[in-house]
Amino acid sequence: MSALTFRYEVPGDDFTRAGEASSDVKRKLKQLGYSPEAVRKVAIAMYEGEINMVIHAGGGEAVVEMDPEEIRVTLRDQGPGIPDVEKAMQKGWSTAPDTVRNLGFGAGMGLPNIKKYTDELRIETEVGVGTTLYMKVFA
Repeated sequence: MSALTFRYEVPGDDFTRAGEASSDVKRKLKQLGYSPEAVRKVAIAMYEGEINMVIHAGGGEAVVEMDPEEIRVTLRDQGPGIPDVEKAMQKGWSTAPDTVRNLGFGAGMGLPNIKKYTDELRIETEVGVGTTLYMKVFA
């Protein structure tokens, strides 16, 4: 199989549509015969990223590249950026507003879960410009 690339727009401020991209990627990975473990890791990490884009950045873009060795996911937004990545990586730390928390989101587990379920994670962020997550899961 040669590399396949898929692009998704993640809508902002719409929790009913958050997760559509990760669900589609999960379905495609299963159809292509990736291991259940790789499928699970990508689906969880990508969903957490989508939710973060909805909560904090007004949406964004997801690009997924699949090849026989690995799945690469790039999540890019033009949100406020992350002022303190180290703090944001701590379980339970969140800047989500109460309105989001009342919906059951914003518990401060997004970035920690992304780190947990990816084999490689790189975060590029600039306050006032946006954030890009580069995730890799080995097949």
